Amino acid sequence: MISVEEALQLVFALVTPLTSEKCALRTASGRVMTAPAVARRDQPPFDASAMDGYAIPEGAARRGASFTVIGEAPAGRSFAGRVGAGQAVRIFTGAALPEGAGHVVIQENVERVGDRITLSHDTGDSRNIRPCGQDFRTGESLPAPRRLRPADLGLLAAMNVAQVTVARRPTVAIIATGDELVMPGEKPSADQIIASNSFALAALAEAEGATARLLPIARDTEADLRAALELAADADVIVTIGGASVGDHDLVAPVTQAMGASRAFYKVALRPGKPLMAGRLGGAILLGLPGNPVSAVVCAHLFLLPVLRALQGLPAAGAPELTAPLGCDLPANGPRAHYQRATVRNGIITPANRQDSALIRVLAAANALLIQPAGDGPRHKGEQVPYIAI
Repeated sequence: MISVEEALQLVFALVTPLTSEKCALRTASGRVMTAPAVARRDQPPFDASAMDGYAIPEGAARRGASFTVIGEAPAGRSFAGRVGAGQAVRIFTGAALPEGAGHVVIQENVERVGDRITLSHDTGDSRNIRPCGQDFRTGESLPAPRRLRPADLGLLAAMNVAQVTVARRPTVAIIATGDELVMPGEKPSADQIIASNSFALAALAEAEGATARLLPIARDTEADLRAALELAADADVIVTIGGASVGDHDLVAPVTQAMGASRAFYKVALRPGKPLMAGRLGGAILLGLPGNPVSAVVCAHLFLLPVLRALQGLPAAGAPELTAPLGCDLPANGPRAHYQRATVRNGIITPANRQDSALIRVLAAANALLIQPAGDGPRHKGEQVPYIAI
């Protein structure tokens, strides 16, 4: 068996970043931008008022000073004239500062009678003006690669960027295997179970920017598994669930090898998830995940999601690790890295009492995978330990 870190590097060696395409800004949320976006204008594009009030000449803001109001400057409609000595223009937030003005007095500090205003309070040091280019200048760029967040989209829109260059969405074909499986909504026989793993894995892949395809369940025959794999031939990543061990009905290894697959590794010093296989089948990365639900999801967090990020041009790196103090003692760990279902509350991480890899309900209640390295421990309450948020 190899370590999680060694296995991850072997998986990354299978990755070739996908091609890029143009994407309208409206549909770019969550996509990975692969080329920098360059601002096409300054922001703000002019000296702008930061408040509702009155624009007056520079240095004229003194308590008791009076001015004649000669016009108005709402946002989007500039005042055409010039502000001279003893003059003011009524101005609103976001409006362009009139020529000759150098200070905006907020309306709360002004008394107005007819077309005359008098400053009723000291104005302080603030000029209440947002200078041209304060946020960014024409030609400045938003760097890539980066997954576009809502704030990024707002920035790109302000930069007058209508389209961005993004990585093509990876396609992930998911194949559950086994005679014991039926789809949700079907009526299982007494010795069958519901195929649940596919739905969790598809949701994880799609949240990472991929397009997931659930293929028909492959029954425990070589012909059925081969047919399902042939349906997945155009995918970027093929994920099989179950059938990756060494039992009489574990067909993923022999069938994929017969179809020309190359294997990067088989078995990882990982708990849960030891019978993990990775390689390449045709043009696709092949990940053979264990059939136990928790094992499949843990392996997806550790291997599938980093692969999808790397395919989209993001750095080849494992799942981000955080640390938190333990909420209880932990016994010493064995020879495999243990990724324990856990809950982080109020900054403290506590592993679940039951860690069986078939317990989906325990997984659903968890928000973290507490990492205990191979041969680690024992660990005591209050010690800092690493974890992955899920």
